Amino acid sequence: MKNISIFGSTGSIGSNAVKILLNQKNDFNVVVLTGGKNLKELAKQSILLKPKHIVISDHELLGDLKELLIGHDFDITGGKEALLNAASIPVDVSLQSIIGFAGVECSLIAAKHSRILALANKESLVCAGLLLKQICRDNNTALVPVDSEHSAIFQCLNGENIKTVERIILTGSGGPFLNTKLKDLLNITPNQASNHPKWNMGKRISIDSASMFNKAMELIEANELFDIEASKIEVLIHPQSIIHSMVGFNDGSIIAQLGPADMKGAIGFAINYPNRTELQVERLDFTKIKQLDFVSVDHIKFPSINLAIQAIELGGLAGTAFNAAKEQALDAFLEGKISFLDMYKFVEFALTEYTNNKTDNYTLISEVISQDSHTRSVVLKAIEGLIND
Repeated sequence: MKNISIFGSTGSIGSNAVKILLNQKNDFNVVVLTGGKNLKELAKQSILLKPKHIVISDHELLGDLKELLIGHDFDITGGKEALLNAASIPVDVSLQSIIGFAGVECSLIAAKHSRILALANKESLVCAGLLLKQICRDNNTALVPVDSEHSAIFQCLNGENIKTVERIILTGSGGPFLNTKLKDLLNITPNQASNHPKWNMGKRISIDSASMFNKAMELIEANELFDIEASKIEVLIHPQSIIHSMVGFNDGSIIAQLGPADMKGAIGFAINYPNRTELQVERLDFTKIKQLDFVSVDHIKFPSINLAIQAIELGGLAGTAFNAAKEQALDAFLEGKISFLDMYKFVEFALTEYTNNKTDNYTLISEVISQDSHTRSVVLKAIEGLIND
């Protein structure tokens, strides 16, 4: 039986992981569950899975959570320090699915104290990939991606020599605005942007998908995770979301990973690695798949991909600047302060600002946090300036 911790158990990834664990009660012992603001869901999960430790990231909600779990023998704590302490508890598998930069420190600590780091937090690689990979090497921790695309690539590369890889093809659904004209994107609302045609995800990641910032982050992530230069990574729109990604080799062959549009596939693969186990997911019926479509990315409509390539080429902490600007711009869009298209402008602005204050190398998490804070401050001022003009 494996000991497992789930960070971000009430989010989209975490909730799907809980469903898997409920079907694999004889395979896993849940040590830690952590959540954000969804107290009722965290309490419900805790009663079902009986973790030893429960952490609520917002310390102010700690009392309310304890009240919901009166009569149960759990170690219940709250706040950032409690999260980091929980990440240092030794386990076999640590699933890191906290959304955003807030999950980076937890991932870095968990990498030191787990045999398998099942990573769903993109920002850990985008912002601190150099540190995370070194920690995994030093501690002999297997870094297994949970993003469906990177899980697909990971599986396609199994047993292959990385030197024979000619290209990696990252697929994406294209989101809700694949066929929307550029001029019509100006007045898009957050509700429209969060209505994903294929995947059932949280609001923030759905909007990132609509803007293709999600795919841009995945490009940087693939560059870090597989040590493949940006020039060998292609992004291809695949509306059916059946082929999750592909790897092309120097003999002209291509290996693809296919499956239903269900995150339980990638989650189940990661937490059970290196084994596979039966999952309650839909089975593909190829007789019902009439066609598979592929479309090139419209870089004028979706400049996020080229911005990601720019961040990779800049190196250093450019990924941190990219993500910080993206998160601040998304906050402003959700608050109605800027338009959908303005988000790209502020990320471009942040990369230009980073170019003038570039950090070539970093060795400490404090440097990553400092860059994140600096970029957020600069972008926030720029957003306020736009509003006040």
